[in-house]
Amino acid sequence: MSLYLLRRLLQLIPVLFGISLVVFLIMALLPGDPALAILGPYATPESLATLRAELGLDQPLWRRFLVWLGNVLQGDLGWSVTLQRPVVDEIAERIGPTLLLAATALALSVVLGLAAGAVAATHRRQWQDKVLTLAVLIGISTPQFWLALLLILVFAVWLQWLPVSGMFSVYAGGGVADLLRHLVLPASSLAVVVTGVLARLGRAAMLEELSQDYVRMARAKGLAERQVLYKHAFLNMLAKMMPVIGLQTGFLLGGAVYIETVFQWPGVGRMLVDAISARDLLTVQGGVLIMASAYVLVNLLADVLQHLLDPRIELR
Repeated sequence: MSLYLLRRLLQLIPVLFGISLVVFLIMALLPGDPALAILGPYATPESLATLRAELGLDQPLWRRFLVWLGNVLQGDLGWSVTLQRPVVDEIAERIGPTLLLAATALALSVVLGLAAGAVAATHRRQWQDKVLTLAVLIGISTPQFWLALLLILVFAVWLQWLPVSGMFSVYAGGGVADLLRHLVLPASSLAVVVTGVLARLGRAAMLEELSQDYVRMARAKGLAERQVLYKHAFLNMLAKMMPVIGLQTGFLLGGAVYIETVFQWPGVGRMLVDAISARDLLTVQGGVLIMASAYVLVNLLADVLQHLLDPRIELR
């Protein structure tokens, strides 16, 4: 296990290098002048030249990348021109809300998705299977941003049950109950598609487990059907689904970008949208690098959990 973790962590180096190179090139090759976008159309030539020198825009592209990469290796993601603070401090302040949102959406997706998949598989071709399959198809086909706006319209505008934006109410004192009320709509919007994917794939995995010899043997030995289904078949199905859960976590992190924008959630996703609009290159590069690192580490954790749930699955 230790050697496997060490090998996987070493494999992160070329992956993160490739990600950092791609993000840097995309931001560097965008049309327009970042200095002009930051200072505005009324900036003087002297101020533009000064800002270009501060950002290194007057240097060759390869030199700018090497300087930025060297700073990253020292834990310095640069200085945010628009926010007037170090990028690493801004990300450290915002990563908590993003992880809370993604983790809540992931928990909802795993619980509801796998439960729906298991129920559909154990009631194959019955009305439960048909209803859940229809609900899953609708969930997968629904755009997250449209669903977010619909939930705001229904629960925040019409019914006025839940707040429409932010992480805490201005006058509510910032307690746990207030946080949970603000978390319901964005987490639900983010979880719908992933719930559908896990339910659909979980149904197929559960059907495969139910056809295995050990299930027949357990039933032949007289074990209760509930014990056969949920103590044996469901655990093996969960082990098979762990890589899928890891991949869908990346989808949640990516979806958090526009869900945070719709609900004005103070996370890294909203920071990235604002930084892209302002052409704040270092903030975008640092934010994407952190999000990509989190995604890769989550997939590593998913592989380890899969092995712990089913030791027959080798770590490669």
